Amino acid sequence: MIDIKLIRENPGLVKENIRKKFQDEKLVLVDEVKALDEEYRALRKKVDDLRGQKNAASKNIGKLMGQGLKEEAEAAKAEVKKLGEEIAECETKEPQLEEEIRKRMLIIPNIIDASVPIGKDDSENVEIEQFGTKREINCEIPYHADIMESFDGLDLDSARKTSGNGFYYLCGDIARLHSSILSYARDFMINKGFTYCVPPFMIRSEVVTGVMSFKEMENMMYKIEGEDLYLIGTSEHSMIGRFIDTINDESKLPYTLTSYSPCFRKEVGAHGIEERGVYRIHQFEKQEMIVICKPEESMDWYNKMWKMSVELFLSLNIPVRTLECCSGDLADLKVKSCDVEAWSPRQQKYFEVCSCSNLGEAQARRLKIRVKGENGNYLPHTLNNTVVAPPRMLIAFLENNYNEDGSINIPEVLRPYMGGQEKIVKK
Repeated sequence: MIDIKLIRENPGLVKENIRKKFQDEKLVLVDEVKALDEEYRALRKKVDDLRGQKNAASKNIGKLMGQGLKEEAEAAKAEVKKLGEEIAECETKEPQLEEEIRKRMLIIPNIIDASVPIGKDDSENVEIEQFGTKREINCEIPYHADIMESFDGLDLDSARKTSGNGFYYLCGDIARLHSSILSYARDFMINKGFTYCVPPFMIRSEVVTGVMSFKEMENMMYKIEGEDLYLIGTSEHSMIGRFIDTINDESKLPYTLTSYSPCFRKEVGAHGIEERGVYRIHQFEKQEMIVICKPEESMDWYNKMWKMSVELFLSLNIPVRTLECCSGDLADLKVKSCDVEAWSPRQQKYFEVCSCSNLGEAQARRLKIRVKGENGNYLPHTLNNTVVAPPRMLIAFLENNYNEDGSINIPEVLRPYMGGQEKIVKK
């Protein structure tokens, strides 16, 4: 959510930003907010004036009574009553106007960084750089579900019976590999100085609307029937929510946190849920990184964070590239974002495995997260990035570590978590 001062002082800038995101239908919101804000501020001034008049009239009643002017005192009492009723009427309207303004402000997109490329959708995202060497594999690489099944490591049929499409059972070495990657990612981030957390896996609606846009919420979140609780789509939601309505000591910044959680997503609007694979699913586990920092430090942290993901994937023998998200592909709260994409030898193309985002002060404003600095309170910037999200990233891992005999190489960094195994082999 942007600062309403921008709409008061520079509505043209806000409209130009909306055009850059190809959301022209939202242009009218800027004018509506401006008009509602003017009405709200005029109403507040009117209430202040009325209170002043009421206070003066109230004080006058005592004077008139002391002078024996009973009739005039009664008239003053009637005036005080009338002013009180008018104040009450205005005070009833104030929260209604506040709510109308907030509803629109939540939909107006955040101001994107000047470096973001302009484009309508993800087809216009821009490759930044490729990292790692693509391994030459002199054999045909099977589909990832077939690789997993060759180790008796994937059971989709049973999952369909218990839960439906988009769910899975991982078993044996594949399940151990899944857990090992998460454990390695956890320790990787701890060694980078991040504090490890396990957050709540459900959050209230006020946190949901504080951390994401309405469109994302509708497409992602599962609601718990009969309760004000939602299953998280990523641990970033509850990790940022942890700081709701707080004033934080500037000396403690930056907060650098890494969190584990299961994640639950409806995937509304997706291209369908695969029946045989684990690429697009309703449930998965993820290691996340979150930073809350001073505004002037956020772009430095943004670059540090995506570079950590690149380093981690290269340590697992997975070549990657970074892809700058264009304006039309940015979620409304984001200032700047890039994807880290892993190389798929089978498909001979890259696919998304991490997403790094700088959200500026948008989440902090929505959630009332403040920092106490030398010159007063201010809003910090919030950032998040995927460390790893298996089982999707297992696709890249299995393909890039696949051998002609069907075995899977275990990179050296992962062997301590796999009982020292250098390979896993078919049963």
